[in-house]
Amino acid sequence: MTKIDTLLKMLDRTTLTECVLPLQNNKNFKLFARRDDLIHNEISGNKLRKLKHNLLLAINQKIKTIVTFGGAYSNHLLATASACQLVGLKCIGIVRGDELKCDSNAVLARCSELGMELKFVSRTDYSTLKKENGIGDLEGENVLFIPEGGANLLGVEGAKEILDGLPAFDIYCVAQGTTTTSIGLLHAIPEHSELWVVPVLKGFDSVKEITEIDPTVSNKLNQLRILDEFHCGGYGKSTKELHEFISNFNGQNEMKTEFVYTGKALFSLSQLLSENNFTEKRVLFVHTGGLWGIYLDTQKV
Repeated sequence: MTKIDTLLKMLDRTTLTECVLPLQNNKNFKLFARRDDLIHNEISGNKLRKLKHNLLLAINQKIKTIVTFGGAYSNHLLATASACQLVGLKCIGIVRGDELKCDSNAVLARCSELGMELKFVSRTDYSTLKKENGIGDLEGENVLFIPEGGANLLGVEGAKEILDGLPAFDIYCVAQGTTTTSIGLLHAIPEHSELWVVPVLKGFDSVKEITEIDPTVSNKLNQLRILDEFHCGGYGKSTKELHEFISNFNGQNEMKTEFVYTGKALFSLSQLLSENNFTEKRVLFVHTGGLWGIYLDTQKV
């Protein structure tokens, strides 16, 4: 078995688990979770899904270096660093914020420890670079550029596979960052179902981002419900109510959540399912990983 085969075999670790929402035990609906957080402690959730076909492209084309982009606490950067170490590829992370250093926080320190070369750029430069995509040249070397968050059509192909082997559900719910996973899920869900997405960025234009990455999904937008009031102030921000919900949820379930991504999506589910009649509905929550957020929350790094 090759190194990439060994890495991709980790996708088999995911499970389907029934779980409960705090104070919702008496509600007559079934809530399940796609436990992609079990794939790997650093390449968890949707991260390996989105990297899968990008890494296969690099290996098949004999590209030796991956170049990708992320912020100071990027789970995508961490996942890429860990995956590249495991498969033997060099990787470069372009980081938003030229005031940062390799030891500015636990995520960047871990990326550096895993062998990722970190290059820190201004926010202005970053905004023009972050969507760089495909095979290109960097200082005379052929490299594979992967956009911020793995947001390209190869990432979408991987996200489509999240629902492979699962039964149908009435409602699917996922936290939303770059929209790549949302697009893949929209392609994959049955025609009778809805996809609820919870953007974790304030003022985020989900539809614009979705159609820019993949215009072919436009005919599925009628199945999309955007819950954009649960960002709790913006990316990485939270509220007392969110933290109380997360504490209660983590206390009642084996599956854990955090305040940056998955906690906000589950919190939105708890609000909407309690306020509306969803009798006999089957709901699937897609756990996209990001549990380093628990560490960041407790350590205040």
